[in-house]
Amino acid sequence: MTIKKFTGKTKEEAIAAAKAELGNQVVIMNIKEQKQSGFFGMFKAPVYEVTAAIEENETSFSAKIQEQKPVTTGNHFEAVADESISIAPEVKKEASPVSSNVNEQDLKSAFREISEMVEKSEKESAIDTYAKPASKPKAPRPEPKPIEPEKPFVPFTAMAQPSQQSPSMNNTEQLNFLKMLYNILMDNEVDERYVNQILDDLNNVISSGSSLDYLISNVYQKLVLKFGKPSVISLSENKPKIVFVIGPTGVGKTTTIAKIASKFKIEQKKNVAFITTDTYRIAATDQLNVYAGILSSPVSIVYDVNDFNAEIEKFKDMDLVLVDTAGFSHKNQVQKEDLKKLLSMVSDEYEKEIYLVLSATTKYHDLKEIVDTYKTFTDFKIIFTKLDETGAYGNILNMKLYTQSDLSYVTTGQTVPDDIEIIDSQKIVKQLLGGQ
Repeated sequence: MTIKKFTGKTKEEAIAAAKAELGNQVVIMNIKEQKQSGFFGMFKAPVYEVTAAIEENETSFSAKIQEQKPVTTGNHFEAVADESISIAPEVKKEASPVSSNVNEQDLKSAFREISEMVEKSEKESAIDTYAKPASKPKAPRPEPKPIEPEKPFVPFTAMAQPSQQSPSMNNTEQLNFLKMLYNILMDNEVDERYVNQILDDLNNVISSGSSLDYLISNVYQKLVLKFGKPSVISLSENKPKIVFVIGPTGVGKTTTIAKIASKFKIEQKKNVAFITTDTYRIAATDQLNVYAGILSSPVSIVYDVNDFNAEIEKFKDMDLVLVDTAGFSHKNQVQKEDLKKLLSMVSDEYEKEIYLVLSATTKYHDLKEIVDTYKTFTDFKIIFTKLDETGAYGNILNMKLYTQSDLSYVTTGQTVPDDIEIIDSQKIVKQLLGGQ
C-alpha cells in the first residue's frame, strides 16, 4: 500500500493532485484544513491537506469503496449513517490464518468479545480503578505498537498483547471499521459532533499495520478518559454537609434523595436529615416524610427561603443534610429565581454541593436547554436516572462533553435503596460500543 499526502488551495485541487499521481482508484483517507503558519498566516487563505492511499494490486472491490468515499468537512472525518457499506465475501475457515477480511458481523462480534474480555479482567483485577487520576493519552506513534496500559485502565492490558491481537487490517477494512463505529455510536444517540471527534482521534493512530483489537482497545480507553473520574458526595469534617438536589419535574429527585440517604444511613452509619423546599407538590412532601420515617431521620419543610439557615441550625449535629428542591420547567423564570436565591442562602460555615438530576430518557435537545438554564446561576455535578428505561446511553456522554461537569451517580429503577450506584464509565462505554 502506498500512502501519500497532497496539498491544494481547495479540497478539489488537493484531491485532483492525488488522483493525478496515484490514479483514479486512489482512496481518500482524510482531508484537513490547515491555516498558514506565522503572524501573517492569519491573513492568508487556508490550504487543504489530503491523505490518500492506493493498493499496489487494486481490485474492483477497492474501487467500489472509493466510490463510497467518506464525506469530510474541514478537518473532521464524517461517515454517513445511512450509507451502504459493501464488504468483501466472508473468508472460509480453510483460508490462510493471516487473512484480515472483516465483515459487519465480525465487527459486532469483536465488540462483544472485547467487552467480555474487559469485564473478565475487571473481575480478576484487585486494583482500584479510581485509585489514581487518569494520565493523559499518549501522543500518536507513527508505527503500531502495543498500547501501554494507562494506570486507571488495567483491564485493557490483555488486549494490548501481540499474541492476542487479530491480523492487521488494510485500508479498506479500516475504513469499514470507522463506518461501523460511526453507526454504532449514532444508534446509541451520541451527538454526531462528538462521534466525529472520536473518529478524528482514532484516525490519528491508524496506520497500515493496525489490528482490529488495537483499534477497539484504543477506542475504549479514549472514551473512558472522556467520561472522567466520577465525583460523589464526600462528608465534611465541619458538619453538616449540605447537599442540594435540583432538576426538572418528573426526573425522580425525591426517590434519588431517599436512595442516597439510605446508603449513608445504613451502610456508613451516618446521621442524615432531610429538608424540603418543594411546597408546590403536597405529594412530594408526603413521600419524603415516608422515607424519613423508615430511616428514622428528621425532616423539615421550608416555606420561606429566608428561614433556610435557621432550619440547618437544627441539624448542626448531623453528618449529611439532603435538600429536596422543587422541580420546575427550565422556562419558568420565577421558580428559577427562587432556586437561585435558595442556593445562595447557605451560610459560609457549611460546605455545600449541588447535584443536577437528569433523566436518561430525555431528548438531547431538551437536555441541553435544561442544563443551559441551570448553568446560568450555579455549577453542579450530574446524576442520571431511569437508565433501566432506555437502551441508548449516548446522552450520558453528550452531557459530560457538553457541560464539562462531573458525573456522579446513576439510578436503574425505583427500588430504595438498591437501584443506585456510582457511575461505572467502563460499563457505559461497553454499552455504547454494542456490548452488554
